[in-house]
Amino acid sequence: MKNIIGAKRPAAAPALPTAATTAQVHWLTVDDAGAGQRLDNFLLRHLKGVPKTHVYRIIRSGEVRVNKGRAHADTRVEDGDVVRLPPVRVSEKIAEKAEHPAPPREFPVLLEDDHLLAIDKPAGVAVHGGSGVSFGVIEQLRQARPQARFLELVHRLDRETSGILLIAKKRSALTHLQKQFRERETGKTYLALVTGTWPANKKVIDLPLHKYLLEGGAGEGERRVKVVAKDDPHGLRAITLVKVAQKRADFTLLEVTIKTGRTHQIRVHLASSGHPIAGDGKYGDFELNKALQKQGLKRMFLHAWRLQFSHPVNAEQVEVKTAMPDELERFLSSLPTT
Repeated sequence: MKNIIGAKRPAAAPALPTAATTAQVHWLTVDDAGAGQRLDNFLLRHLKGVPKTHVYRIIRSGEVRVNKGRAHADTRVEDGDVVRLPPVRVSEKIAEKAEHPAPPREFPVLLEDDHLLAIDKPAGVAVHGGSGVSFGVIEQLRQARPQARFLELVHRLDRETSGILLIAKKRSALTHLQKQFRERETGKTYLALVTGTWPANKKVIDLPLHKYLLEGGAGEGERRVKVVAKDDPHGLRAITLVKVAQKRADFTLLEVTIKTGRTHQIRVHLASSGHPIAGDGKYGDFELNKALQKQGLKRMFLHAWRLQFSHPVNAEQVEVKTAMPDELERFLSSLPTT
């Protein structure tokens, strides 16, 4: 195992319509760079400045068509597919901003070859633009590497999660790696500091999850996830493996390996078990989080620590690790051992 530390349908995508132009139906033809992507990711990349919630809404409503048929957010588009978009409007200000979405930025490289790139993503940086975020890691990398013909996210990390992020540099690598993620052939292990003492015998969490949007009041339209009953028709199976790494006063450091890649899976599974992640602003103990900020923890204590996968070209087993960020290491060291 390799161990690394550290109108007519256009032929190409049209320009994004703005408020100055009449909103109308548009067609996007999928090219080599977009082939293999999920429909939602494909649209988010092309509809800069359109709110993410609106993109998902037009998919759910059936207004987005692929080759004249209805499609879902997780539908994979292929080279040559024709995607129909309903009228969408974007203000001149947003459209102008979308033309220059990201300042160029490189991130610490953990592994790189001609086919893939593994970086150490800092907390507080989104992996891509959308949901009120103008740009993310992938847009900044593309700006920093204008010579790169292809850069696409293989998977995602929450904005407040730090750690290993895998990026494909070729479409063939993207397809191969995403297939490994879908078929649970990768190993994704995180370090999470949770409140309380985690029971040493609780090693597997197998509870279905359901995504929904908040309605009314503060945070309306924000994405949330909850545990649902096993017979819930909207629930998606989610499996999380948990191992106690360290015990600290009032906290437990866990090694958490996910066998499925559901949205907010680790955060919701741990919180539903009565041990939320320290500093988690969505599913955590809010009063405790305020106190922890005064003690130096100003972010969620969740770090993508280790990633294992087969190389897309030679099938060699690859293991990438990255050290815990300094701010997390300092906070952990400040807690008394038990």
